[in-house]
Amino acid sequence: MIRVNTKFDRPDPALVKQLSAYSAATIHEAQGRLGALDSTIKPVDPGMSLCGPAFTVRCAPRDNIMLQVAIAHAQPGDVIVVSAGEYAEAGSFGDVLANACVAKGLGGLVTDTGVRDTQDLRALGFPVFSYSVCMKGTVKETVGPMAEPVLIGGEIVHPGDVVRADADGVVVVRREDVADVIRKSQERIEAEDAYIAAYRSGKSTIEVSNLAAVLEAKGLAIDA
Repeated sequence: MIRVNTKFDRPDPALVKQLSAYSAATIHEAQGRLGALDSTIKPVDPGMSLCGPAFTVRCAPRDNIMLQVAIAHAQPGDVIVVSAGEYAEAGSFGDVLANACVAKGLGGLVTDTGVRDTQDLRALGFPVFSYSVCMKGTVKETVGPMAEPVLIGGEIVHPGDVVRADADGVVVVRREDVADVIRKSQERIEAEDAYIAAYRSGKSTIEVSNLAAVLEAKGLAIDA
């Protein structure tokens, strides 16, 4: 008998909501340019966005049985994170399973394999970020781990880590770091607002970014 875990600590929902106010790119920069999944994992629709605790699952290529098990056991707000070996030639998730996710109040899906029924997914509005779009069907044969650390998009994702995704990509924040990353993200937003205000006041990019000395040290001469 193979036993799988379904229990793990999740972050404070209030912190997840606060983190969702910041873009994936802002969070990535704020936490030291860490946590970004490979850019091959993209939203089915650019307007899709998600933020929630990761419910991780590992699937065999072209096999979605464990994905279905994960959907059955995930809690409202959870983001299903599927590690399937970066296998593009399979449509392991489509409109039927998306409706199952919506019925349970799940927060979205991030997968390193393919999805299909993309027009229906867009119409449904359930956030899906995938490695590929592929119509090819899958089998239901291989059982495996769930709610354990997985490798996806070059990053290790632990159950309960917070996944934030939008049009720019997907970033993961360690559960224990969420409050600190929120603080750093807000500081970054305030700094960027100051840059924008300086530009609008007439300052150049060289002045605002203090590049004059850097450019001089690199030997750049500009004929004005």
